[in-house]
Amino acid sequence: MHTLYSPKLDQLAELARQIVDDSVLPNAELVDRECRWPEHSMRAFADAGLLGLQVPGTLGGHGLGLHALLHLTSIIGQACPSSALCFGMHCVGTAVIAAKATDSQRNRYLREIAAGRHITTLALSESGTGAHFYLPETTMTRDNGRYLLNGTKQFVTNGGRADSYVVSTVASDGMAEGDFSCVIVDADTPGMAWQQPWDGFGMRGNSSRTLALQDAAVPAENLLGTEGDQVWYVFEVVAPYFLMAMAGTYLGIAQTAVDLAGEHLRNRRHSHTGGTLAEIETMQTRYAAMWVALQKTRALVEEAAQRGDVGHPEALPFILACKADAGETAITLANDAMTICGGSAYRENSRVAQLLRDARASHVMSPTTDMLRVWTGRALLGMPLL
Repeated sequence: MHTLYSPKLDQLAELARQIVDDSVLPNAELVDRECRWPEHSMRAFADAGLLGLQVPGTLGGHGLGLHALLHLTSIIGQACPSSALCFGMHCVGTAVIAAKATDSQRNRYLREIAAGRHITTLALSESGTGAHFYLPETTMTRDNGRYLLNGTKQFVTNGGRADSYVVSTVASDGMAEGDFSCVIVDADTPGMAWQQPWDGFGMRGNSSRTLALQDAAVPAENLLGTEGDQVWYVFEVVAPYFLMAMAGTYLGIAQTAVDLAGEHLRNRRHSHTGGTLAEIETMQTRYAAMWVALQKTRALVEEAAQRGDVGHPEALPFILACKADAGETAITLANDAMTICGGSAYRENSRVAQLLRDARASHVMSPTTDMLRVWTGRALLGMPLL
């Protein structure tokens, strides 16, 4: 399945690297220290046309899939994981809207996203169902050509910053039990209330906030697909794109951990011997093991993205495994970098310490690592995921 990147993706990747060098990396420490939403990053992505990564070309976007999302989030994640997460969640929300968009939704949302004038994101998780993000309790009731939404969404990335939110709900009255729906909620919808700003242990800039919906009135034309489609969206669109965006972000963290460890080994010199840490055999073997772990994970997530884009019949276990493996590798390599870099890594707000805090979020971000491993095993054994 291994293929070369397309010329178009190479161009977009080079553009992303330039933005990272000019805007993302210089502000990464500030984003982490002050829990600051990376507006500078998102504005730069918008100005460069990258917000339309998942928008069809006929609507002004790039019309790209999982591989492109993986590649760009990994580039951004090397510099600022919070920026990668915010960009990635926008792309996932875009992919969900694009999957079954009506003409009205194409014009109101997708064209605006492609033009860099609109940021979207997902609002799926709820405290009552925890990691089971596919089981919303938020209700949607028909009311004279509109829907009234009631419920509370947790950990909404880009919360309070996006222009629209893809919200999952229990299907409206009259639908069968177990049917769910997805609807686009504009940021200026009456009945929306944001709770306290995000102040997290890691991923501190992603504005992961709680959204309360109280009789939030949404036009019926904002329904995605048909009522009861939410399960289709979750497993056909949300899960593949979300898992790939997260895998890319954590792959970026893992890459930076290896880079920082290598830089320290080459530059740290003992005065009593005159030699560098790189000359010590135990450090050589430790660093080699880090590099091998990184390459194994990179191979898995690249394979998952490419299989997903071509609709390979055996893509599912690769896609399910990629976030779990990338997150595990990021944690392990960031921890190894802490050990290799020694006391300097333990300074408050050191770059390596930030990587470890950000990497740790992978285990608890739904779908959790444990949940993904269960699903991967079921997929490999030919069993239903749920």
